Amino acid sequence: MISLAILASGNGSNAEAIMNFFEQNPSQGSVALVIASNEQAYVLERAKNHGVKSLCISKKMMNSEPDLLRATLADAKIDVVVLAGYMLLIPRDVVAMFPNKIINIHPALLPKFGGKGMYGGNVHNAVIANKETESGITIHFVNEQYDKGDVIFQAKCEVLEDDDADTLAAKIHTLEHKFYPQIINQVIAQL
Repeated sequence: MISLAILASGNGSNAEAIMNFFEQNPSQGSVALVIASNEQAYVLERAKNHGVKSLCISKKMMNSEPDLLRATLADAKIDVVVLAGYMLLIPRDVVAMFPNKIINIHPALLPKFGGKGMYGGNVHNAVIANKETESGITIHFVNEQYDKGDVIFQAKCEVLEDDDADTLAAKIHTLEHKFYPQIINQVIAQL
């Protein structure tokens, strides 16, 4: 059984979709740990509601204890790390510890609209400002740079003339919740 850790920074709707999926389909893996980057992240409450161990490792904590994230993942015997709205760059030592075993989801069709600062509403506003006719999600492996790892999967949606950041975000969330857990499951089935 593959042991998963979810790293998140906010609300945690994708984390919840992943926890739900693996509770209903436990043959491949299970979520063993949720790590939030801030104490106020609602994802911690979602983890508690699912009976999943959770904790906060903030950017400040990682700066003062550079080995903390790696050590926490090693102590929990994590096999695969899943990012679900995690806003911090993964340290090089953690990337090296999990080659092609850290998975991220991005709310646009990479390589467009990726990189530092391109998350959430920033991405959706940029897509609309650029008059794109489609957007979507990209699920990719994580390397040492924001949104530069090998693409695993993409799904598209239409961007209508009357879409704004909120309506586009709703379309993207639908794609994320539908596909992210399934693609994670496919990746871990190949391990």
